[in-house]
Amino acid sequence: MTSQILKKPIPYLALILAHLIWGINFIVAKITLQEFPPMSLAFLRFALASLLLAPFFLTQTKKVKIDKADLPKLITIGLFVITLNITFFFEGIKRTNVVDASVLTLIIPMLSVLSGWWFLKEKVYLINLLGIAAGLVGALVIVGLPQVFTGTISTQTLTGNLFIVLAATSWVIGATISKKVLKKYPSLIVTAIAFLVGTISMFIPAGIEYIQNPAWVNQVTVLGILGLTFMTLLSSISAYFLFEWGLAKTSIIVADLFQYIEPFIATVLAVLILGERISNQFAVGGVMVIIGAYLGTLAKEAHHRHHKAHRV
Repeated sequence: MTSQILKKPIPYLALILAHLIWGINFIVAKITLQEFPPMSLAFLRFALASLLLAPFFLTQTKKVKIDKADLPKLITIGLFVITLNITFFFEGIKRTNVVDASVLTLIIPMLSVLSGWWFLKEKVYLINLLGIAAGLVGALVIVGLPQVFTGTISTQTLTGNLFIVLAATSWVIGATISKKVLKKYPSLIVTAIAFLVGTISMFIPAGIEYIQNPAWVNQVTVLGILGLTFMTLLSSISAYFLFEWGLAKTSIIVADLFQYIEPFIATVLAVLILGERISNQFAVGGVMVIIGAYLGTLAKEAHHRHHKAHRV
């Protein structure tokens, strides 16, 4: 993969930048959700993003016609990558801390390896499967499974961590479907339709939140507006477009390898800005996840060169 980066660095730089933005987004989302109800924030984020992308989308559709037979796939991508992913993420980050949530997202590249192997017929080796198993055990430690048996875990934290895992799973499913569709359509079209699907699907839940508590609108400060702006312009439009474009030029496994940037950025900012602490349990689980993620993904090419007989 190193030689590919040197020969064609732009797609990899796009993926790195996307994950860098999403790493910062953990902190931005945690702070902004103190002023916005989760579904209302999600609706506003993607409604604004859809409006900003509309002119570019219409220009693209004049060049590339969308086949009606592909609409179910495009809608499904939006439901998984936007609706389910963002809903689970917002509900999770509200209940758990940024450090746990960011490291738990490292299951994304591991799940991507399994998804790429099973659905896209990408090569996977025995060491990858062993690494994935170790990483998933580490994720269970972070989620709080040991404390579940002792009865000492906070229900809110456990629920939040499980939501983050569901968000990661939703992302991988959507990205896997997206990989196939991106062979036919430009990333802008796929991204714009996904945003529109997310906006439509989040309208009713956002409306219910407003009916239940219309006063939240008056409580939004300049900090909340800045958070919404960041998530709309950078975390949504810029990062999603960069990821989809990079994904189209690489593979689902390679695209998610740069997921490792997110927890590093998010953890550092969480400690410095939010004052979060790293527990012993998190340290143990985090090390297992990092080692497992490395063996499950980054070690793939090196192991192939030295142990070709272990392919499964």
